[in-house]
Amino acid sequence: MPSSIPEADRRHRASAAFSLSFLSLIFSITAFSSSYWCEGTRKVAKPFCKGDSKGDLCIRFNSADGNSSQAVQYIWETGDDKFVEKKFHAGIWYSCEEMINEEGEKCRSFISLTPASDRGVLWLSIVAELLYVVLLLTGNILMSVEICYYSSVIDGLKINAFSAVVTVLAGLLGMVAHMMYTTVFQMTVNLGPEDWRPHTWDYGWSYGLAWTSFACCMAAAVTTINKYTKTILEFKHKRKKLERSFRIQYKFPEYTAPEKVCNVYVNSFQNTTDDPTHALRSLRHLATISVL
Repeated sequence: MPSSIPEADRRHRASAAFSLSFLSLIFSITAFSSSYWCEGTRKVAKPFCKGDSKGDLCIRFNSADGNSSQAVQYIWETGDDKFVEKKFHAGIWYSCEEMINEEGEKCRSFISLTPASDRGVLWLSIVAELLYVVLLLTGNILMSVEICYYSSVIDGLKINAFSAVVTVLAGLLGMVAHMMYTTVFQMTVNLGPEDWRPHTWDYGWSYGLAWTSFACCMAAAVTTINKYTKTILEFKHKRKKLERSFRIQYKFPEYTAPEKVCNVYVNSFQNTTDDPTHALRSLRHLATISVL
């Protein structure tokens, strides 16, 4: 019963790391494919009212015969009344804004809106985001293999270490990609086309989802590293305790004899999936063989 508790604890840690990594992957794909990284409004001039169209979204004339070139027309809107605010949202791939007096949105490629001097940084951000998703997917596959199947305990520890390294690299790439996109968007706001520059803007839910993905990724990496480190430390502690007990119980004439017995023990579980830090019941038999 005592040996099953740490094994269950390790299983729970592995499941927690896999869940966090899987959430990070889902969040990153959703944010990468969406266009709500930044949201805001643009102030544009109202169009002239055509035909019978009336309302606050177009400029009205003083007479009903607004299309007649013989009549003198007066426009009553002054100051900010001549402008209307249009909502927009932008992402990595495209930027969309609502249309006045019409349903739907008008979308443009965000890459074409970016200043030429910052377009290379945007492409680097896109490449980093793609690598971030690929590394997260690789880490998820490794963690699922570790949970579901591995041929030996040593192989499981190797998979655990490799998945931790991959997840940490993914988190670093994701952080760099998010920061580069933030810089590019701010430069586009200041130096982008006149017909696109926003009047007010703020970060949208996709931006928050991207950073949530980064937080889940780093949490998964920390959990995986903690699991690996704890297993190694437990094994070293049991090994030192075992050497000390052998030295006292069997009175080895050679100082390195207990270490040789532990090496035999280590080699004995190379091809088993049992917990190495708790499978100590068979060591008495190994010690007897070593004494003989």
